[in-house]
Amino acid sequence: MAPPLPVLSGQEVRRAFERDGWLCVRQKGSHMILTRANSMATLSVPDHKEVARGTLRSLIKAAGLTQEQFLDLLD
Repeated sequence: MAPPLPVLSGQEVRRAFERDGWLCVRQKGSHMILTRANSMATLSVPDHKEVARGTLRSLIKAAGLTQEQFLDLLD
């Protein structure tokens, strides 16, 4: 079973995904749009003080990562 996800800000989530090769291509309102070379997927990361755990789980899945891989990107 995966360890519980910490409560993170949108900026912390964005930095973790950038370590995995995602780039923030634009920001519209309170959402940062991340894309990755050779990938059709885009991630819409809310620029909030706290990103809901369910939203974070959905972003991790859309990025093709496991929760453990994502937690490793935080270090």
